[in-house]
Amino acid sequence: MKWVNHFDLDYKLKKIDEFEKEMQSDRFWDDLENSQKVMKALKATKAPVEEYEKIMSLFEDVETLIQMGYEENNTSLVEECKQSLNEFIRCFDGLRIMTLLSGPYDKNNAILTLHSGAGGTEACDWVNMLYRMYSKWADQRGFSIEVLDFLDGEEVGLKSITLQVNGENAFGYLSSEKGVHRLVRISPFDSSGRRHTTFAACDVMPELNDDVFVEINEEDLKVDTYRSSGAGGQHVNTTDSAIRITHIPTGIVVQCQNERSQHKNRDRAMKMLKAKLFEVKQQEQMGKVDNIRGEVKDNSWGSQIRSYVMQPYSMVKDHRTSEETGNVNAVMDGAIDQFINAYLKWKSINHTKE
Repeated sequence: MKWVNHFDLDYKLKKIDEFEKEMQSDRFWDDLENSQKVMKALKATKAPVEEYEKIMSLFEDVETLIQMGYEENNTSLVEECKQSLNEFIRCFDGLRIMTLLSGPYDKNNAILTLHSGAGGTEACDWVNMLYRMYSKWADQRGFSIEVLDFLDGEEVGLKSITLQVNGENAFGYLSSEKGVHRLVRISPFDSSGRRHTTFAACDVMPELNDDVFVEINEEDLKVDTYRSSGAGGQHVNTTDSAIRITHIPTGIVVQCQNERSQHKNRDRAMKMLKAKLFEVKQQEQMGKVDNIRGEVKDNSWGSQIRSYVMQPYSMVKDHRTSEETGNVNAVMDGAIDQFINAYLKWKSINHTKE
């Protein structure tokens, strides 16, 4: 298998051995921050190796079944062989996708923001539906979610919401979701039962570690405080602890109301601003000044990356990769891996061509 060379198994096994030896040190737990980093790195290195071992085991099982079928001329093994082969292909494809997440920040947590677009009340409901979809997806992967900021819709749903998705490769996977998402359905808010088209924009940034330096001048910041909101009056702070920071030179605005103290909300907001400014710097270096805000363009017609059609037929289609499915309900329940995987493959092919 030629792909094993690209996988670099020997290097990964060597790193696992080094991490495990470091953990056996008597003073390993003296530095809690470092020990947590080592354990996280060990887990991240072990995951693909365990997948590799599983794949090799499945490959050997398929080879054995094929050989037994030929030797015994036993056609009853054909179905079992097909099942084993399909499982091998599924696991192999998953590992191949994992190897595509090789960007410097793909392994980081992700900060995901949803904004309602054209469509009024329908758009706010659509943001809420997408929030639920990403929450379900994260839960299925064992990722955790923190809601950093949100703004309720006037009648239903959400005008906007920012959440942090914590988990291995969260940013690498969710970077595929950056763009405008389009919904077509018969609106439950239209008494005439007409079909509506609405939009929501999704922006995704990596949570940056402290070792990434981004220069931010305090003179360039406008800091506002406001009272945290809460659904149904629950968990509402009675003090102005929520923070809104505007970076005046770029016009970038970040907000956080997740923490109960103003100081902690400011720290989280500054991390978000740092991530956004870092993205701006990267775009400038790549000469993509017009794309300084990322791939999220007009939050309306003609700019969508994916369409979710519920009526008059059922279909979810990604317009970049042409990946599609008729099971809209499954997608809205978090089954978006086929779109993420298709995007990562598409991105890898197009990046290679460039």
